[in-house]
Amino acid sequence: MQCRMVELRCKEVINICDGCRLGFVGDVEVMLPDGRVMALVVPGPCRFFGLFGKGEEFYIPWDCIKQIGDDIILIDKPPERRPPYQDRRKRKRSFF
Repeated sequence: MQCRMVELRCKEVINICDGCRLGFVGDVEVMLPDGRVMALVVPGPCRFFGLFGKGEEFYIPWDCIKQIGDDIILIDKPPERRPPYQDRRKRKRSFF
């Protein structure tokens, strides 16, 4: 089966352990020398109508994916939560 990144972004990720809907695929982690997909990243839910940014991301390793269908992706493991990419690169800001 071949699938483009654009097609993956239209698929919703559902955890079959608890039936939780995690959201839609936002990013894909790829090992560059091999071209192998390592994980899917699903953005967390928005906080307070999107005014205060997004919550933590869901990091789903490729070996946890059980089935990729026409409109959903089924996973079989509780996903790891990671802070958003912008929060991982902490910068010190000075106002002076």
